[in-house]
Amino acid sequence: MRAFGTTTDLMLHQVKGVDWLLPLKVGGAFMDMGTGKSRLAIELAKRRAHKIDKVVWLSPVSLKATVRGEIRKHTTCTDQDICVFDDKIHSGSIPAAQWYLVGIESVSGSDRVALALHQLITPDSFVILDESAYCKSPHAKRTERITEYAKDSRYRLAMTGTPVSQGAEDLYAQMRFLSPKILGYNSFYSFAANHLEYSDRFPGQVVRAHNEEYLAAKMAPYVYQVTKAECLDLPKKIYETHYVEITEEQKEQYQYYKDRFERMLDRYEQIPSYAIFNLLLSLQKVVSGYYKRRSGQIVHLKNNRVDALLDVIERIPDDEKVVIWVKFHYDIEQIGARLEARYGAGSVAYYHGGLNETQKDASVSSFYGPARFFLGTRSTGGHGLTLVNASYCIDYNKQYKYTEQLQAEDRLHRIGQSNPVTIIDLYAPNTIDKHIEQSLARKGHFARTLQTELRSAEKERRKELIQAL
Repeated sequence: MRAFGTTTDLMLHQVKGVDWLLPLKVGGAFMDMGTGKSRLAIELAKRRAHKIDKVVWLSPVSLKATVRGEIRKHTTCTDQDICVFDDKIHSGSIPAAQWYLVGIESVSGSDRVALALHQLITPDSFVILDESAYCKSPHAKRTERITEYAKDSRYRLAMTGTPVSQGAEDLYAQMRFLSPKILGYNSFYSFAANHLEYSDRFPGQVVRAHNEEYLAAKMAPYVYQVTKAECLDLPKKIYETHYVEITEEQKEQYQYYKDRFERMLDRYEQIPSYAIFNLLLSLQKVVSGYYKRRSGQIVHLKNNRVDALLDVIERIPDDEKVVIWVKFHYDIEQIGARLEARYGAGSVAYYHGGLNETQKDASVSSFYGPARFFLGTRSTGGHGLTLVNASYCIDYNKQYKYTEQLQAEDRLHRIGQSNPVTIIDLYAPNTIDKHIEQSLARKGHFARTLQTELRSAEKERRKELIQAL
């Protein structure tokens, strides 16, 4: 790989990370969101340029543009040095470059991309798996393909801020990407036999982990870890809650879904996982102000949620930019229309899965320019973006997973932020909002917890759990 220069200095914790990982051919950078994992990876590539032929950087699809921006920001490389995999790339037409950016999801979703990636990686490649928790499932197609294609590359780096979101079972595939020798298991089955205990009643459900000290000791020489509290002097986070009462229309539809699920509990001894998740999604949609008929038709419910959002924004100084995170595309449409009606066309930068990469890049540029509001779904924008030009974040509706909630908040609370970050929750009392909030306070995963409780409880207790929602 051709030598290149860097244009920014390393921070002290990044220097320590480079010193730790540089002597290793494979290693993990388990660094909190906002601590500069990308800059560390770039430095490793710079120091190894004379030993490698290219860098293959795998990241979530939504982050490819961000990674390209980080390379351009921190190095002397030009756009000609960076190849971003798109719908034109195939195994017979891979352009010459120094850096290759590939979407993790595309490796499983597109045989064309998978074949090109397989051809691209050589023993002299430096393969970076960014947000490696995307490959935590050992039997997922993306995990199997990426692990197989990268196994012969001389240098491999796994990066994430949240290596474990569910339990010890998340570690195996991420470590195996680096090397099966780290944990000492050649298959997930042998790993599970030594470290995971499964439910007798519900096959596949992990109830506890064993010998975690052994896992930590095996991983420690290969992993550099750092938290924001240890290395950054960031302004604090300030949390506020704005209460929103649901309307009678919402209450009626909300109860309808609970009653329908109760009837299912009466008919079936075991409730499938998808039915539980469908119930929770339906309840969240009602709280947001709508529901879908089985035909797919959307029915709007009279609600106070968008009005509450506008009331919150009225209390924020006019010269402050605001990030608004939502769960559903319905929310994007309703909120965007009201914001533009009040604050004018061009006041909102949209970011969601319906946009292509060029449109997403334009949205981020708009938010760093004239747009006052960044309106996005967490599933698309909750990873990788840097939105430190805003210090106000509104959670329009909650996410089930604590780690995903934290990821979205830390788009603002990261390196470059000079102001306290105010995070405002819209909260409907006596609804599913309450239970998700309690689960997040315990740093839990509400959907998974409810699923476990329903499966293990007697029939009458199940009804109590549903009625409590």
